[in-house]
Amino acid sequence: MSVFTPLERHELEVFLEPYGLGRLRDFQGIAAGSENSNFFVSLEQGEFVLTLVERGPTQDLPFFIELLDVLHDADLPVPYALRTGTGEALRSLAEKPALLQPRLPGKHVAQPNAHHCAEVGTLLARLHLATCGRIIERKSDRGLDWMLQEGPCLALKLPEDQLPLLRDALAEIAEVKDKVLALPRANLHADLFRDNVLFDGPHLAGVIDFYNACSGPMLYDLAIALNDWCSEPDGRLNEDLAHALLGAYATLRRFTAAEARIWPAMLRIACVRFWLSRLIAADSFAGQEVLIHDPAEFQRRLKHRQQVDLALPFAL
Repeated sequence: MSVFTPLERHELEVFLEPYGLGRLRDFQGIAAGSENSNFFVSLEQGEFVLTLVERGPTQDLPFFIELLDVLHDADLPVPYALRTGTGEALRSLAEKPALLQPRLPGKHVAQPNAHHCAEVGTLLARLHLATCGRIIERKSDRGLDWMLQEGPCLALKLPEDQLPLLRDALAEIAEVKDKVLALPRANLHADLFRDNVLFDGPHLAGVIDFYNACSGPMLYDLAIALNDWCSEPDGRLNEDLAHALLGAYATLRRFTAAEARIWPAMLRIACVRFWLSRLIAADSFAGQEVLIHDPAEFQRRLKHRQQVDLALPFAL
């Protein structure tokens, strides 16, 4: 189970009392998390999610709270931070930063269809449009500079037959970095995988886990989402799903010529980011009872993004 900091019932009851949400009925750890400790919490007045933030600088937490408030105000289905009776959103529990949020309805989709992908495209466009006019700045701690710094070290641990793939990808990142940073920007989810989206029947009912959110090129966020939602198990792109996601997104926000030109490279960059971070997680948590995503999944996806025939729709 991916709960790094276990909780006792009595300490949780003390923590929850200032919210005025009634008595604690039950709580349980959530096994799906890979970086933070998350718990389902059942109180007399509803169902909630408690997060203990295990990774990342605590000074960034006000950014996440502000961003979720902005998205909530824009009627996006996000788990904004609840306040205590005295207005506190960010608190401490078990010596870790802690946030209490409403539990959103719905469940994850393991095998998305074109409708699911279109819903994701629409959601992502709405998120970008809600923030591009007033970006809340936060540099990603796993951005292009991080990839260029960590990539060569991690390459030394790879099988020899995988080295050229990563080496060439890192060289491309260095070559196009300035062009990427010049693309249209907004706030990004930056981790919009299937396990971070909830569907209630056919309706997209919730987006969770904003702890990788940052400011940056909107196209990068789109590439991250598409690489997960529209990939086959062998790493190839499912073009029907990809067209559904991109078409729905483009209906709300049109792409620029610069975005169209760099799109194939952006898909590869998004693969590198998660290939590297999964390699680090696999090494850090080896032998522990923690959910570890397979790094090879993104190695396969990167291999199949060397030739990209999928164009952005309606590019100007």
